[in-house]
Amino acid sequence: MNKLTLIAFSLSLPFLSACTPSMPTLPDLPDMPNILPDLSLPTLYKDDIQQGSVLTRFKTNQLKVGMSTAQVQDLIGSPSIIDPFHNNQWNYINHSTHHEQDDIHYRLVLKFEQNKLTLIDTTEIASLPKLTDKEKVLEEKRLAEEKAAIEAAKQAKIKAQEFAKAEAEAEAEAQRIAVEKSEAEALKKKTELAQAKQSIKAKEVASSQSSKASENAPVKHVEPATINKELQAPVPAPWYKFWMD
Repeated sequence: MNKLTLIAFSLSLPFLSACTPSMPTLPDLPDMPNILPDLSLPTLYKDDIQQGSVLTRFKTNQLKVGMSTAQVQDLIGSPSIIDPFHNNQWNYINHSTHHEQDDIHYRLVLKFEQNKLTLIDTTEIASLPKLTDKEKVLEEKRLAEEKAAIEAAKQAKIKAQEFAKAEAEAEAEAQRIAVEKSEAEALKKKTELAQAKQSIKAKEVASSQSSKASENAPVKHVEPATINKELQAPVPAPWYKFWMD
């Protein structure tokens, strides 16, 4: 109370001096900050004003190319603006004013093709609040899990490729063996057929030679008288006739 009285009195001195010129002058007073070092003038209070989409860096960092529109909405909500002429672009805009804090102005632009996220433009989100300590821990855990999942998928892909390669090599080997077997069987049949043809040809040649030899053999002429003599010669009696006589 005494401080306020002194301030009011100090402020009224110039007016009193002007009204009473014969009033004795007072000695120079020290500056106000030296008199009241702990006194601070009140400032006007301004309410916090939130305008636009409210994003967090923790959620924004989880955006990935390839997400569907539904997945994006579940993660960071609906956009502030959807251009009716470019409905494949979503804009998340925020202009917020906070009491005794820096204002927040950011803009996140997402582009889609066939309901799949293809572009994440984060060039205008520098004023987005930083991650808290708890969010940093969760962020590191998420990144570690994603890295492990990527590595596991990579190893699985390598194994699948190796298995497919081995399977293809086995199939090629089986086909090669089958072809060789088929060729061997075809060669065997061809050889057997050639041998059969040679055998038939040899028989034909032998038969032909035999026929020629028969044709070229001399013919024996028998005189008719000799034939009659042979026909007139007595026929010997059977053996049992001798025992019966």
